[in-house]
Amino acid sequence: MIDKSADDLAELYAADTVHELPFLFPGMPDRFEGRERLRAAYRAAWAVSDAQPQEVCEVAVHSCADGEVLVVEQVVRGVLRSTGQPFEFPGVLVLRVRDGEIVHARDYMDGLGIAHALGRLPVVVKALTQR
Repeated sequence: MIDKSADDLAELYAADTVHELPFLFPGMPDRFEGRERLRAAYRAAWAVSDAQPQEVCEVAVHSCADGEVLVVEQVVRGVLRSTGQPFEFPGVLVLRVRDGEIVHARDYMDGLGIAHALGRLPVVVKALTQR
């Protein structure tokens, strides 16, 4: 994530993975099926993003009764390249890992915080009020 390598990220996932983003803002894809779709989506998003993550911190990993499931709390900190303005986004990942690969992920990011930092909050609010 720090180096925005879609290839490195995708290699953590199984070929038939499902990655869901239930809290992302309107107008953004909320589900990717398959490693290659995930790779392409992150490559495209990171290519145009002004956000430059610098660290993933405050990481806490919680195991679950189901041995394949992990819950990961994290905070991503970085800066906007265009302004140097810092950002901080908390998030929670619910991961199902099998044979060393992520087979299913639910990625609960602070979508409104991301939209605000990127200057897109008015667009998101408009989309939400027009639902």
